[in-house]
Amino acid sequence: MITKPKGTYDIYGEDAKYYNYINSVFATVANYYNYNFIRTPIFEDSTLFHRSVGESSDIVSKETYDFKDRGDRDLTLRPEGTAGVVRAYIENKMYGEANQPIKLYYSGPMYRYERPQAGRYRELTQFGVEVLGSDSPIMDAEVISLAYRTLEEMGIDNITVKINSLGDNESRENYREALIKHLEPYIGELCPDCQKRFKNNPLRILDCKVDKDHVALKTVPNMLDYLNEDSKKRFDKVLEYLRYLDIDYEVDASIVRGLDYYNHTVFELVADLEALGSASTVAGGGRYNALVEELGGPATACVGWASGVDRLMIILKELNKDKEIQDNVDVYVMAVSEEERITAVKLIQDLRWSEIKCELDSLDRSLKGQFKQADRLKARLLVILNDEDLQKGLITVKDNVTKEETKVDESEILDYIVSNI
Repeated sequence: MITKPKGTYDIYGEDAKYYNYINSVFATVANYYNYNFIRTPIFEDSTLFHRSVGESSDIVSKETYDFKDRGDRDLTLRPEGTAGVVRAYIENKMYGEANQPIKLYYSGPMYRYERPQAGRYRELTQFGVEVLGSDSPIMDAEVISLAYRTLEEMGIDNITVKINSLGDNESRENYREALIKHLEPYIGELCPDCQKRFKNNPLRILDCKVDKDHVALKTVPNMLDYLNEDSKKRFDKVLEYLRYLDIDYEVDASIVRGLDYYNHTVFELVADLEALGSASTVAGGGRYNALVEELGGPATACVGWASGVDRLMIILKELNKDKEIQDNVDVYVMAVSEEERITAVKLIQDLRWSEIKCELDSLDRSLKGQFKQADRLKARLLVILNDEDLQKGLITVKDNVTKEETKVDESEILDYIVSNI
């Protein structure tokens, strides 16, 4: 038997309902905020991710799926969504459009070769937003607000925004020097990854899960103390807008995010939920003002975030133990004889075209078996066809909650059902 690759899973049944629900809520909220959908290729030129995400990041150094195609081209399955959106922005010259900034949202599979665990897979689904062409602190607050609202709409209300600022290039370099000076005496005691990061990107050490309790990380200088005046004013303005939006936040100088392209605002939305264990971050992102230019486009200020659908599915299942996502049918049409089936087929087509979710038997079940199937589908109304009634131009409708039955004229059946759903 052929089985699925390690770190992947099939989405069907109850999982499919949660999956579609999450994407539907996200798309609805993104539309409220006037964001437009974008789809980018699942694989891109390897240079895109190796340049944009950064060679020192774990994603590129350990996790990308790189391969050569039959034309000997170096390609990579996308490990995250931002780089592809930026490439599309540049290639399609969106920076020249009259309507600025460009506000986009996406959803789709990403690929990372990492150790599978609860909510983390090698094929994962992410959704996220990107704003390209605005350096306003208002946009930092807006994208955080969009993420916060999306989670609230899903019924996840114990969310805290953890936020930090990496500052501009000058601020970041000042902090980098202070961090190297602080870590140097301890570097031999830290994990191999941190020793490698010390040479390439010491800020990434702050994100280490292995050494998070080591004294070296517990006593690092506070990044916010190294912000220059402009960076500090900018960060204060972002926090001010969040307060106006009534969004709970916590300034956390340890937030650096795992990708190399961030500057200024970085943030994570954290859920206090037992279902996630220690993996409590459900969305994260920040500002990346240099990435478009680095990839060959004009200087463009950008900000965005992403969230993992897989992890949100775990949360929603935990929150909905006694309250499943709505999955019932509105109407179940019951028929046994051939004449009844012909009427059923025509009626169910009219119902579906009237946007009513309905079903009928296709397995030649007995009437008793169809009643059981209707209960399994949690049908609201039962349409019970029988030849004797049909000869009189009547159809029986049963309310599956009150158990009341009504004889309805066949010519009025559609209007009756529509008005009683």
